[in-house]
Amino acid sequence: MTLLKHRLFWPVAALVTLVVVNVIANPNFAKVTMRDGDLYGNPVTILRESAPLMLVALGMTLVIATRGIDLSVGAVMAVSGAVSLTIIADSPDPGSLGTVTVAIVVAVLVALVLGAWNGFLVSVLGIQPIIATLVLMLAGRGVALLITGGAITTVTSAPYKFLSNGYLILLPVAFFIWVAVVAIVALVERRTALGMLTESVGINPEASRLAGVRSRGIILSAYMVSGLLAGVAGIINASNTMAADSNNAGYLIELYAILAVVLGGTSLMGGKFSIAGTVIGVLTVTTLDKTIQFFGVPPAQSPVFFAVVVVIVVLVQSPRVHAWGRAASARMRRTPSGGEPPTGPGAASAAKKREEVAA
Repeated sequence: MTLLKHRLFWPVAALVTLVVVNVIANPNFAKVTMRDGDLYGNPVTILRESAPLMLVALGMTLVIATRGIDLSVGAVMAVSGAVSLTIIADSPDPGSLGTVTVAIVVAVLVALVLGAWNGFLVSVLGIQPIIATLVLMLAGRGVALLITGGAITTVTSAPYKFLSNGYLILLPVAFFIWVAVVAIVALVERRTALGMLTESVGINPEASRLAGVRSRGIILSAYMVSGLLAGVAGIINASNTMAADSNNAGYLIELYAILAVVLGGTSLMGGKFSIAGTVIGVLTVTTLDKTIQFFGVPPAQSPVFFAVVVVIVVLVQSPRVHAWGRAASARMRRTPSGGEPPTGPGAASAAKKREEVAA
């Protein structure tokens, strides 16, 4: 029973169930092979393709913990990819490591500024998070189109492509990037007082302010981190396609990030958050996407299939559903024959006779 009450039990159970279903339907799903000194297979692909969503969801977790939301992460990804690829395309040597480094640094700084803008609107001006970030969500892709001149910018640069398709110590570089970011965020949030302060701001901002917590700074930093991580995700996404497609880069990723955070057990009401839960939620969403592809669901119907499965997963994790299940189980234990316990004068008389016999 203690295991069932753990906050990560049901997210892990959902992920394991998805993997088991895939393995039963396709025994080769979990197969990993070695080719040219590197590992390949569906598990490795999931770890690699999880990188952009993982980074965005981590930033979203911190924002949601402050009782906020960030709808602009997809647009920030588009801007970040557009900035980096435009710098590389305009360079006389696109394959230079120095050029790629400058492009990445500038793109990340731009994303950081965009995140700071969201944080300024929310923490200083007091604008509702959904409205403040909706502004950049709508304007961000327009900014990305202005940067690329309205065209899809494509480049050929081996160092840049290495970020998403390269390998390091048997596994994809993108996997090591998101693992490093998860480790840093977990270290800062759980090994310092920052995590507790973030949760206090999310639970009750006014009480936190009266207690001396600088809630404005914490909220601002959460949106800055969200923008920063969305920028890195945009670079990885652009590296995967080697093209800056402002209209499609990060399309709807903000919704999948929110879904992953919720599947991981973080409440949209703010306060308590789980970084480990977010990691599990992202892996669940990515695995579910692979499951849909494997079963051959047409692209036009895949959102419906995805929604149905997500509803089932959310219901399984619902505390109220768990309470109903425990109540039903308790009733069955009290009445093993399936009927209601006898009541009335006859029942009282029978109980009295049993007491006299026992005496």
